[in-house]
Amino acid sequence: MSEILIKLGLAALFGLVIGVDREVRKKPLGLKTCLVLSVSSCLLTIVSIHAAYDFLKSDRIMMDPMRLAAQIVSGVGFIGAGVILKRTDDVISGLTTAAVIWGAPGVGVAVGAGYFFEAGLALVIILIGVDLLPYLLHRFGPSILTSKEILISFVLRDMALYDDIRNHLISLDLKLKGSKFTELDDRTVRVEMRALADEDRTVADLFRNIREHEAILKLDVRSLER
Repeated sequence: MSEILIKLGLAALFGLVIGVDREVRKKPLGLKTCLVLSVSSCLLTIVSIHAAYDFLKSDRIMMDPMRLAAQIVSGVGFIGAGVILKRTDDVISGLTTAAVIWGAPGVGVAVGAGYFFEAGLALVIILIGVDLLPYLLHRFGPSILTSKEILISFVLRDMALYDDIRNHLISLDLKLKGSKFTELDDRTVRVEMRALADEDRTVADLFRNIREHEAILKLDVRSLER
């Protein structure tokens, strides 16, 4: 019984650490979700292993000790799918959170199977990959990794002014990636452009700088965070 309590307690602690990390970052996955996933996975693993030995037939194991645990990996997928969002601008968000949802039960399974060191090591690696690695890439990585993608949408009153506006955006140190044009009437056109901007620049500053061009109407600027 003490061994089971240690396993469930350790799984709860590891799940709590992962959940707190997501909670601090205001992601759609909190400490309660991670804790429940980790502890439940640990419990199912314990039950699966013990049941294989508690129900022996002729001194032989008649079932796979990890049978229940094997279903956790696929079963938890529906929760991860719930946090993956497809926005109206065709941007997918929530992939990291979904991966964390998949990883938390993995830590629980490892603890339930008795692999405490491996579970702790996996926890450390997950936190390094989610938190420390992006920081290091931002400080020492190439500029493409320190940029954020933004979506610029505006109404252009005369298509002949497009090249002038494009040059205006380039002068603001924006790296343009692509454009989409929608005709509104005989003269006005809605333009949607994707661009890369320095991660330290705020959307408000970008909006003010872009709005300086008099030909731009109904401007909308948003950050496409993943």
